[in-house]
Amino acid sequence: MENSTFGKDILILEGFNIPSQSCIPSFILLLIVYIFIMVSNIGLVALIFRNSGLHQPMYLLLCNMSINDVFGASIIIPHVLRDLLTPDSQRVIRYMDCVVQAFCVHLHASASHTVLMIMAFDRYVAICNPLRYSTIMTHRMVLGLSVWAWAIPFLMVGILIGLSVRLSRCRWIIVHFSCDNASLFKLSCESVLINNIYGLGYTVVLLGSSIGSVTLTYLRIAMVCLRSKNKTLNSKALQTCVTHLAVYAILLVSGFIIVILHRFPKLAAHRKVASVMGHVVLPALNALIYGLQIKEVRQRVMALFHKSKVASMDAK
Repeated sequence: MENSTFGKDILILEGFNIPSQSCIPSFILLLIVYIFIMVSNIGLVALIFRNSGLHQPMYLLLCNMSINDVFGASIIIPHVLRDLLTPDSQRVIRYMDCVVQAFCVHLHASASHTVLMIMAFDRYVAICNPLRYSTIMTHRMVLGLSVWAWAIPFLMVGILIGLSVRLSRCRWIIVHFSCDNASLFKLSCESVLINNIYGLGYTVVLLGSSIGSVTLTYLRIAMVCLRSKNKTLNSKALQTCVTHLAVYAILLVSGFIIVILHRFPKLAAHRKVASVMGHVVLPALNALIYGLQIKEVRQRVMALFHKSKVASMDAK
């Protein structure tokens, strides 16, 4: 399609190259996963707030992750579902909608790191300073950490996207199924040196502080566990930390894959798949991994399965 066909505020999106016979099965599968992500994460947050026994710092901080997962999935998955049923010629988006979507995509990705950082801090205090845990991790501290986990990414991403919005546009095609910062500044024919410098600094600061804080936190926790002869404490710490580190490792790997694939235009199809998986797999895994750690959640899930089993037996 020629650029002149569209107005200056309309951008063309390159969707997935999926055979027509696979669109409906893909749509149904992705819709089921999206419903699971929404129900499991919103249900987890509702359970924590309704159960006073779960009003503990670890679970209250976990709510940030569930909210971020719902936010991240809702940015991308409905958009992909729509595109699966939309002809190529109709896959367009307004420029300001693209800017908002890019902001939300990067806010979700950045908040994923900062939320895991405050959760790591909570585990550090709980295991390394158990006697002072209640005095340090007050409701005020939990609120402050939660605000910090969202405010810092909001500010950093705002500057990142603002630098791209200031550029004039000479292209109208987004070589991706959705918008992100790289897609925005690639629309311009101006110099993007400032964008690259800030983007690199933004990435280094975010990943450096994330990897550094999580690594130091868990090294300290490991040292405490090695010195401790309390098998119960070590077992509980190991269970919590391994879960956290597994989620963090998946987040890092998926993020690095997407960033690396952005440097290779010929691998655009692989980048699209990696981006969708990052917004589908992680939110679903987080709900399963963290949700099933909570005794009340396990009990409710088991009760649900028991009721369905009894109902099926009665039906027979």
